[in-house]
Amino acid sequence: MTLFTAFFEDLRCDEAGATAIEYGLMAALISIVAITAMGAVGNSLTNTFNFIITQENAAQSGQL
Repeated sequence: MTLFTAFFEDLRCDEAGATAIEYGLMAALISIVAITAMGAVGNSLTNTFNFIITQENAAQSGQL
């Protein structure tokens, strides 16, 4: 019975899995931040290119 309880005591004190979970959570958080930032940059670029297209069309039709 002491071998059985010693095994579970060792298993309870083992923190190797906790470190892996922490690294996984950090990687997930970094990924979420990166995706959000790239989405914002993408929206900004879309707005910039739409403005350029509008200005080019206006210049071609003689409105500028």
